[in-house]
Amino acid sequence: MFEQAAFPVQNQQGFQQVSSRIEAACARNRADLFLASVAAKKLRIRQFELILAAGLLGKDAQGLYESLPVSDQAMIREKYLARIEQIPVDLRQRFLKVYAYY
Repeated sequence: MFEQAAFPVQNQQGFQQVSSRIEAACARNRADLFLASVAAKKLRIRQFELILAAGLLGKDAQGLYESLPVSDQAMIREKYLARIEQIPVDLRQRFLKVYAYY
């Protein structure tokens, strides 16, 4: 059975700031706005770096992310990918094009 390796966060403050932006964007009361903004930019939801560059997680989120060590960046990407899969199914169906793999 797969077990994720536990790496310690090296830059706790930066990691927490980016993580809180992800949580805020994917919160039940804001997820539809986030998905709509991703769709408006013609991006796919799994294009994390492009979403950061577009400023959809905040204007300074990309700088915060880039200031993190590579291991922390990997954990943030993993957290983001896990979090977007927790968005309610009805919203994911409504924004199916954003979630599509093509």
